[in-house]
Amino acid sequence: MITLRGVEKSYEVGGSRTFVLRNIDTEVKEGEFLTIMGPSGAGKTTLLNIVAMFDGNWQGEYYLYDQAVHELNTKKRNALNKQYIGFVFQQYHLLDDLTVAENLEIPLSYRDVKRAERQGTVADVLDRFQIVAKKDLYPSQLSGGQQQLVAVARAIVADPKLILADEPTGSLHSSQGEMIMETLKELNDQGATIIQVTHNEKWAAYGDRIINLFDGWIMKHA
Repeated sequence: MITLRGVEKSYEVGGSRTFVLRNIDTEVKEGEFLTIMGPSGAGKTTLLNIVAMFDGNWQGEYYLYDQAVHELNTKKRNALNKQYIGFVFQQYHLLDDLTVAENLEIPLSYRDVKRAERQGTVADVLDRFQIVAKKDLYPSQLSGGQQQLVAVARAIVADPKLILADEPTGSLHSSQGEMIMETLKELNDQGATIIQVTHNEKWAAYGDRIINLFDGWIMKHA
């Protein structure tokens, strides 16, 4: 499903080049649940952003379903992202002026889902995440943990083929964290491919495989 070859990311700083990712070679099979671990500054979020196609300024080759992402312009990358990817941001990225239900509708509107069907799907997801009572509230009226639940719900609402999760349980207490991980595992069992970044050994173990990053390099495949 995903092939990365020689992917590198660097910045020019004061006349010298600083690398964030070095020579990343890996493949992710369809239906796999991959965990990326490593210390702060290892390049985990950067790698996830490249896979999500949020970042087009890097070197190397990236294939998604045999499409050469590295050859696509921004518009085509964005279209591919909306077609295949659900992303759970570390900082939620909910839209402040939209209610919880309206935030959840956004990925469905990108996929041209009819309005009545959108509302039914949103209702199902609100129920699944036990946040029906919050549907008319705005993000500012929610706790950090509730915002995190909504962010995860939004990432999966359109049934994406690929779910990318950057510390998806970061703001949650352990029972909520477990609920999120069980939901991701369930989606994985139903065929979704998942790549998560986490520091938590317990959540990491939900994955089929772990990649460890250190100073931008892949250290070992587990």
